[in-house]
Parts: sequence; structure tokens; C-alpha cells
Amino acid sequence: MPRYALKIEYHGAPFAGWQRQRDQPSVQNAIETALARLEPGPHIVSAAGRTDAGVHALGQVAHCDLTKNWAPYRLAEALNFHLKPAPVAIVAVARVADDWHARFTATERQYLFRILMRRAPATVDRGQVWQVSRPLDVAAMQAGADLLVGRHDFTTFRSTVCQAASPVKTLDSLQVEQVEGSTGPEIHFHVRARSFLHNQVRSFVGTLERVGTGSWSPEDVRTALEARSRDACGPVCPPQGLYLARVGYPEDPFAQA
Repeated sequence: MPRYALKIEYHGAPFAGWQRQRDQPSVQNAIETALARLEPGPHIVSAAGRTDAGVHALGQVAHCDLTKNWAPYRLAEALNFHLKPAPVAIVAVARVADDWHARFTATERQYLFRILMRRAPATVDRGQVWQVSRPLDVAAMQAGADLLVGRHDFTTFRSTVCQAASPVKTLDSLQVEQVEGSTGPEIHFHVRARSFLHNQVRSFVGTLERVGTGSWSPEDVRTALEARSRDACGPVCPPQGLYLARVGYPEDPFAQA
């Protein structure tokens, strides 16, 4: 059976997350339902990462097996037609080897988190950013972020329901920058690692926001990390500012797409 890689963009607000769930809408179910309209099912779509309820994606990657040899662009067009009106788009499709796996072949995941800094309520960006009403100290947040980079026991920044076998992970990069968004100044967090624990990025951002307000010092981030206790974590930020931005592979399957 031919295997296809799908590059997927979606707005997470209407969904209970990526993973198929009973009696709740999910991105996975939306795509599998669309596939069933192209070929008899059942279909199983496997993703590089399971995003939570309300989390968005700019570059989620998944794979599926079909019986028909589809031209990649025709498969993308057909899926996008049947996905309407759900806020899910297949932005690229590529034929891949039978043993290629969206999750296990991946070498890194990159996340983006957006904070909008303004007092007036967000309108255009509502549901796509975490809004705070005061400026944040970018330099202080970067100093705190630098203390998280490397291989650590991230128990402090791990959800209590996380199913990962170990809290030890290697964080490759955590960059903090201020940009001028279309509706006001924003703070962007760019986070990169091979894999992440459940709620790890949102725990990072919520903790670093405390540093940005001056409630915590950068050194308090080190103290929280070394505590290896969920109680030491700062507030976990809301999901709507989080985006799965990119999934990396040894060879980009979409390079020719």
C-alpha cells in the first residue's frame, strides 16, 4: 500500500486536540473522515506529535496508507475539499517509503508560542495568542530560558498526567524575541527539541512570563528546574498561543512538493 506524508495546518480552537477521542472533535478524526470519502476505510493517520485542545499547527506532519497511487497534489486537493469547513488544511503531500513514520522518523520538533502585549482586548488575534496587559522584560526571560537549555530532568515542567517513560529530555534551543505584530507588540518563544513532555512548552512559557513581569528572577528558573517538583513550576499558560511550527526529518519529504 502506498504511504503518503501529509503536512498539515490547523486552528486548534474547535478541537479537543489532535488525537481521536470518543464524542469529541479531533484533527485526526477530521482527516480520517476525509480519507474515508476518498477510499473505503477504516483509515489510521499517525502524527509526529499529539497537540492538546486549543493548540494550533503550522507544520504538523502525519502519514497514512492508501490503496490507490495518488498524485500528491491531487490527494491534497481532494482532502482539502472534504475537510471543509473544518479549519484544517493539507498544505503538502509527498509519497514516502513504506517504513517511513511521521513520529519515529522525526529528528526534532519546533514550537512557537505567541504572547500579545496590549491592554485592549484582542479581536483579530483572539484565540491565537495569550494576551497580557503589561510589557515583559525580554532580556530577563531569555536569561531564564538559557538555564533550561541542555539535558535535564524536567519533572518540574511536566504535566502530572504525562505518560513519557522518563522526565529527562534534551532541550536544544529556547529563543525569546519581541516582534511588532499586526495588532500590537508580541513576544515569540521559539522552542526546539527532539521530543517534549506533556505541557512542557506551556510550563516553560508560563514560568518565563513570571520572569518577564519581574515576579521571578532568572535564577528562580534554575531553582525551579533543580527542585524536580511540579509544585515549583510557574503557572501553566493557556493553549491558544501555542503552535507546532515544524517537524524535522533526516531528509525533508516535502522538499519537492
